[in-house]
Amino acid sequence: MTLIQRMLRVGAAALMVASVGACSQGGGLGSILGSVLGGQNQQPSQVSGSVRGVDTRNAQIVVQQSNGQSISVSYDNQTQVVYNNQNYNVTSLENGDQVTLTIQQTQNGGYYTNYVRVDQSVSSSTNNSGNTQVQSLQGTVRRVDINNGWFELIPNNNVVLTVTMPYNASRADQQRFQNLRNGDVVRFTGTYVNNSRVELRQFY
Repeated sequence: MTLIQRMLRVGAAALMVASVGACSQGGGLGSILGSVLGGQNQQPSQVSGSVRGVDTRNAQIVVQQSNGQSISVSYDNQTQVVYNNQNYNVTSLENGDQVTLTIQQTQNGGYYTNYVRVDQSVSSSTNNSGNTQVQSLQGTVRRVDINNGWFELIPNNNVVLTVTMPYNASRADQQRFQNLRNGDVVRFTGTYVNNSRVELRQFY
């Protein structure tokens, strides 16, 4: 009996050691999860600056702040871009736009925004200064991207242009754009952003 009792005691002690080890491991796991999820409880803050680019491949907006420092902020399909009380796609942002982003820190130490307010559009400021000339254009629609607000146009010189919709497009122009189909011939006024990109002003 004495031998059996000793064996039982050794077995009970082993179980206690295993239980303590399991508890310590569980506590470690809980600490890890707590540190990872802790970022979600942080309060969002705001950052203002000038758009320096939209990286669609990595889903990031690059904003230069007033102190000259640039910050890369992640976005997704839930991110809103608002200008003059109208919603736009993130890809509608242009270099030079003055924006205010609501941001929060992500789990990996980066930043994410779900709301971008456009305080001043670089297109409207350029037009108001009179430095951009509005031109009449005509051509055949080759491709339309409704979600991102642009279409490709083949004008008479056969140089393919990307035509983007402006922030302040009228309801009639927005509806005309949504009804565009490949092969349609369109006429409109627009301003050249560069040699291959035009921002629409108004459909004829």
